Amino acid sequence: MSNTGKSRKATSIHKAEFDPILKKYVYIGTSLFLAITIVGLILLPFWLILGKIYIDRYFESLYCELTTRALHFKKGLWFVTERSIPLDKIQDLTFHEGPVLRWMGLSKLMIETAGNSAQGMSDMSLTGIINAREFREMVMDQRDNITDRAHYAESSSTIDSSSGNDLAPILTEIHKTLQSIEQKLDRN
Repeated sequence: MSNTGKSRKATSIHKAEFDPILKKYVYIGTSLFLAITIVGLILLPFWLILGKIYIDRYFESLYCELTTRALHFKKGLWFVTERSIPLDKIQDLTFHEGPVLRWMGLSKLMIETAGNSAQGMSDMSLTGIINAREFREMVMDQRDNITDRAHYAESSSTIDSSSGNDLAPILTEIHKTLQSIEQKLDRN
């Protein structure tokens, strides 16, 4: 393997932890949702008995890691969602703290990426990360590091490709053109 930036393996910077209060938030929220729907009323007793077991397992499946190149996220038991978002594609990380989330001491971090098709929609949301504001800053700092390095490498390669042997034929042509103009001016 060469030592170029694309062949280097991403290194872990921070593994986010989720607040255990998230379990209570999901349990109460799902219970309320089931209580206000007709079909949900039938399922509510089963949820009240088995919901805590499901939520404990769901909570254990939550995974979020910031690496030097991407943000990785995984959740779910039956329907597993796994996402990796390259840091250079992240446009913004937005906080959402509604009254219930704020009351429980939780926040939702919504991640928007370049090329997001639906206006105002996030590509991924992370609810209940401990120290979410610090985590947001870590992600944004690493994103800035990646984009700054990519911009520097891009401008350096443009300068490199225009120097050396590629520049010589152009300079020779310019020199010939200037000599031709000079000769025509001397005749007049």
